[in-house]
Amino acid sequence: MHFRPPGEVPPHFRAESAETCWRVPYAERAVDARNWAAEHGIRPSVEDECRTALLLVDCQNTFCLPEFELFVGGRSGRGAVEDNKRLCAFIYRNLQSITEIIPTLDTHTAQQVFHPVFWIDRDGGHPIGGETIITPDDLEAGTWRVNPAVEDWYGNRVDLSAYALHYVRRLTRDGKYPLMIWPYHAMLGGIGHALVSAVEEAVFFHGIARVRQTRFEIKGNHALTENYSALRPEVVEDAEGRPVGVKNTPLVDHLMTFDVVIVAGQAKSHCVAWTVEDLRSEFAARNPSMIPRVCLLEDCTSPVVVPGVIDFTEETEEAFGRFADAGMRRVRSTVPMDRWGLTG
Repeated sequence: MHFRPPGEVPPHFRAESAETCWRVPYAERAVDARNWAAEHGIRPSVEDECRTALLLVDCQNTFCLPEFELFVGGRSGRGAVEDNKRLCAFIYRNLQSITEIIPTLDTHTAQQVFHPVFWIDRDGGHPIGGETIITPDDLEAGTWRVNPAVEDWYGNRVDLSAYALHYVRRLTRDGKYPLMIWPYHAMLGGIGHALVSAVEEAVFFHGIARVRQTRFEIKGNHALTENYSALRPEVVEDAEGRPVGVKNTPLVDHLMTFDVVIVAGQAKSHCVAWTVEDLRSEFAARNPSMIPRVCLLEDCTSPVVVPGVIDFTEETEEAFGRFADAGMRRVRSTVPMDRWGLTG
């Protein structure tokens, strides 16, 4: 595969802009993007011979800025911030080689199975987000149970107590992460839900320069299941086999139309890792020749690390080692794409 050499970064981009939240000046950037494309011979994406998708997993304020709810700091303590600086530069330098950008948006409301209000203990207290794991043993012992007020709100649509026990058992059976109660985050309509401003600006600039609609993908909005992966929820049916959530088959179908799929985003240990695993599984079942065309942009993603509490770095490295063993490519944003070893 032949990619054009990396270009320059437009003068409006400042790396430090990835550290804060601000309004993107759309009208001004649209003019800049059109002029930049004309000056640098950047053609509309429909003319691409090698079609390349950039899948950005959850590059949102809630995960990527230190003052927000679930900042992914990695071992450096600045992981997602530094990742997004490199990611923006990568997008700008490779405008002419990236056909389409596909950002996923983790999307939540208050009364979801992984948020504190969904559960109470024997004294009526709620779990602490980010510190509480709920297991099948906890439910069977009565340590935690579904909040009766939430059950009343659901009415007779579903037996939430029975479903909750099914849910945590299913997570254990399928080898998933146990049910973690997270702080309220990525709340629909809130500022934490938005893309990091610098990333949003780079994505918008790409869309204008390449005359390509950005394809946004919503994930995580089903109340009764977690949804780490962009391609499927953690649990897809209740104890009676009725659907809870569904695979994002349209997105898989769409990704199959590209020659190369590049993956970046947050967190490397959770939403990125599960997305890549599901991508590997889907491609293996449908067209195994796609697997070596998946490129994992490793300097634009970081694992969850909470100093003194939890560190997913080693587990993440093991997972990405398995992805590489399966044929996927571990690459860096600073290496020109024509040196990534892609052929065909």
